[in-house]
Amino acid sequence: MAAASTARRPPPDPSARAPPGGRPLHLHAAVERTPPCRGGPARRAPFHRKAPHARHTRRGAGDPARTGRDQRRAARPAESGTPTQPETRGIELIDESSRRGRPGALFWVWAAPNASFLTFTMGAVMIAVLGLSLVQAFIVIAAASVGWILTGIIAVSGPAAGTSGSVISRAMYGVLGNRLVVGLYGWLLAAVYLSLTWSAASINGLGLLGRMGLAQTATLGVVVVLVVSGLTVLVAVYGHGLILKTYPYITNFLVVMFVITSLFMIPHFDFSHAPAEPLGGMHLAMMMTIGFTMLVSTPVSFINSPDMARYLPKETPGWRVAAATALGGALPGIVFTSVGALIATGAGFDMVLDPMGAFDAGLPGWFFPLFTIAVIVAAIALNAMTTYSASMALQALGIPIRRIPSALIIAVIGTALTIVSVAIYDFTTAVSQMLQVIVVAAGPLMAVFVADVLMRRGRYDGVDLLDASPSSSFWYRKGWNLAGLLSLVLGGVASAMCLNSEVYVGPVAAATGLDLSIPAGLVIAAGSYVLLSRTRLTAHVA
Repeated sequence: MAAASTARRPPPDPSARAPPGGRPLHLHAAVERTPPCRGGPARRAPFHRKAPHARHTRRGAGDPARTGRDQRRAARPAESGTPTQPETRGIELIDESSRRGRPGALFWVWAAPNASFLTFTMGAVMIAVLGLSLVQAFIVIAAASVGWILTGIIAVSGPAAGTSGSVISRAMYGVLGNRLVVGLYGWLLAAVYLSLTWSAASINGLGLLGRMGLAQTATLGVVVVLVVSGLTVLVAVYGHGLILKTYPYITNFLVVMFVITSLFMIPHFDFSHAPAEPLGGMHLAMMMTIGFTMLVSTPVSFINSPDMARYLPKETPGWRVAAATALGGALPGIVFTSVGALIATGAGFDMVLDPMGAFDAGLPGWFFPLFTIAVIVAAIALNAMTTYSASMALQALGIPIRRIPSALIIAVIGTALTIVSVAIYDFTTAVSQMLQVIVVAAGPLMAVFVADVLMRRGRYDGVDLLDASPSSSFWYRKGWNLAGLLSLVLGGVASAMCLNSEVYVGPVAAATGLDLSIPAGLVIAAGSYVLLSRTRLTAHVA
């Protein structure tokens, strides 16, 4: 009896038990049991080898071991994009089967573009241009980093709606009103920031080629701009899948390179630095508010944070999305902007007219080319995200165009602006002026978005948002939501009145000397939107 109970049986034939359609049952479903042994429970018959699992079989056409998920993925086009396939999906709704990822991945997505040459340069401006002390500069840098909380808050709407931020903003301005806002603000911000970071990459690329013995000509400058913009567009075309896969590696590379850079520059830091003419009273307040405006304009301009989060599952906790986004942008910004301020204290360093020359003088000759490559990589990482979001903004205008051709159009515009910027203005001056003026648009736009997310408690219906017909819940009055548009205008006016820049000085700024454009634009725009929309949004959330 004992021998009979332990006799081995041949493995079962999976095809004999396959359901209609030919796919064999899972291994555990095909297990057979031996008859009960005397005095003991039934036990499983041992197999000589395991039944084939779909995961270990070749995924070819007609393969019976292919799982249902594999078949559905093969049937769908590569809408979501992969590291090896371009992303064809634009503003279209992302269904649950295409949702993936964890919110922690957003930290790397936002850290990569914020570990950049621009952060070094803006830190230097606090010392070399505004005349702040190191302590005063550090206070301004820390205060401006709070702006990343706003960027994190609006990112919550991405997983909730499953579509682009340029479509989600229909909830604030109406279907037709949103086209006006996206056309003016979305494209304006995208083109300016493409030009901004491409200018940094191009100037550094020219410097690197100059060290290799190439003559600095206008033609060479155009070629460098075209190469940098071409690489940027390539990343934007492959889209979300490539960004999520590669940005963790890019971030680690940039952090390592810039930390090494900082270590090499430490001997040139003057920790006892004091301004030649110490600031005090209203003059100090004026310079600190101007510096705050310049630095905080970066996070408040990133209204595209929902785009990077929209593939996350709908049930992803909002606080995790917000925290990963905010920390990813803030931490490298704080560190490397502070390092830039310290570099500006070095004797003989001109971080205003020749920022690259300061690094050339302070870094070993063998490391400087590596630093230059890191600067270019950071610029490409930032502009790839900007181009990616701008490609969907054009679709949100109602123009019948696919995402990839749309990305090419915005790239052409940004490239033209970059060539003009490199040819006419020195980099630091151009950066300072653009960052100071751009808040007139970016601050109120961010404020209305944040107010809407908070009032709706992060709840958005992607299907309804993508409905551009008069039956849409977001058609409002003939396609326009006057509450959102009026709030945006009021915030913009308040911001312009308080702006104190080399390009324009508002009446409030002229009277006080302070630059309160950011807080004024945020408070007026958000407050107006809450007051004008409170009744309607309260009923909607309820």
